[in-house]
Amino acid sequence: MPTLRSATASSSPAATPSLGTASTPRSVKRRLTPGRSGKSPDASRHTSPLRSPHAGAGTVCTPKLLSASPKSSRKRLYGDLVAAEKPKWNPRDPAQMRAVKEALHVATVPSCELICRDNEQRHVFEFCKACVEQEKAGSLYICGCPGTGKTLSIKGKFDSCHHNSIGKKTPDSLAINCTNLSNTSEIFSKILRQFQNHKKGSNKLSPLQQLQSMFSNKESAPRRMIPAVLHDLFMLTTCPYSRCILIGIANAIDLADRFLPKLESLNCKPLVVTFRAYSKDQISDIIKHRLKVLEYDVFEPLALEFCARKVAAAPGDMRKALGVCRSAVEVLEARLQDSGQELGIVTFDHMDIALSKAFKSPVVDSILCLPQHQQMVLCALANTFQHCKKKATILGELNKSYIGICRSTQVPAVGMLEFSNMCMVLSDQGFMKLGQSKEDKLRRVTLQIDISDIGFAFK
Repeated sequence: MPTLRSATASSSPAATPSLGTASTPRSVKRRLTPGRSGKSPDASRHTSPLRSPHAGAGTVCTPKLLSASPKSSRKRLYGDLVAAEKPKWNPRDPAQMRAVKEALHVATVPSCELICRDNEQRHVFEFCKACVEQEKAGSLYICGCPGTGKTLSIKGKFDSCHHNSIGKKTPDSLAINCTNLSNTSEIFSKILRQFQNHKKGSNKLSPLQQLQSMFSNKESAPRRMIPAVLHDLFMLTTCPYSRCILIGIANAIDLADRFLPKLESLNCKPLVVTFRAYSKDQISDIIKHRLKVLEYDVFEPLALEFCARKVAAAPGDMRKALGVCRSAVEVLEARLQDSGQELGIVTFDHMDIALSKAFKSPVVDSILCLPQHQQMVLCALANTFQHCKKKATILGELNKSYIGICRSTQVPAVGMLEFSNMCMVLSDQGFMKLGQSKEDKLRRVTLQIDISDIGFAFK
């Protein structure tokens, strides 16, 4: 080993022959570490096979020389520390910037399974698997707020059913976006095109009648399972020889409640699976999961938490969260172009600007255009409802809160009569609602806008 010879060049002559031979014992080699040999800095530098990139001349990084045993706890400790260090993100690198934006794009499908939807995906998979294995028709209704992973979960789990249909013909699939249809009859026409190789019905029949006739006749009924992402075709599953799996996806949560009684009376009640809005922790986990494909950190932890909290408090829409994160990256990109800074990550300030753009509403603009004292009245009203579960207060209590804000900001407060008139103006503009009472201070005050809009306007 040449490195061992050079390391011992300055040692005693008696030690040189034994170290230069090929039969050097491993125990002797383990003892030849810079910390124990007592050799000169130059010898230690030549001995070490691993140099620290941050070290100066003669400084040696020695994790691999601490012990030759792979089970050494000290070696594992150093190995973990080295592995935990990530390379810094260079937002000026076009390739790295493209990779970050692609990972956060709503159209990018995660490379691995969708997370935070285990229970919902299990229900969908078990339903589809049972229908395919038993070769029977069935209907499933998926509902939930926008951006809660409904379509992505259905696609992923039905693909799993395709792979698990061993010994059976692979089901045909047809997905139709009903929002793009000008009338409902187009749905049945699109389904009929799936069976162009099958016997066609009479031209005098409507597409729906042709489908009903097809699924009611053993000879003309399709032999393969027909799953479809549809909305309003549950009755097709009641035909005698139907093998159609109907999966309806909609953002309206109450749609199933309105139609279930009728569908139940027709013996075609679908299985309902509800996708709830994402929580703060789920939004944060999904964003981190998407960014795992990158080798560097892009966001400050506080910036990600701020985004997750804001989106979860509003609609819980994951698409909104991804859009905000991409916008924050673009804010950083724009600032780097105007400055000489080389490196950086997305901070809380960048995320704050992105969230302001995403959640800016006419209500916030209207609040910002109000006179100062009217803004302070709304601020007092928000403070009153923020620390209690009450939805209403009285004008006298609101006036006390308003006076307290005026004192803290060193702004002279107006009198009770002018304060009451300001509340009347805010009531006419739709910000609050005033009740009736013989005594002005006892008038009931109810907030008519979202309290988060007030906080967002005055943050």
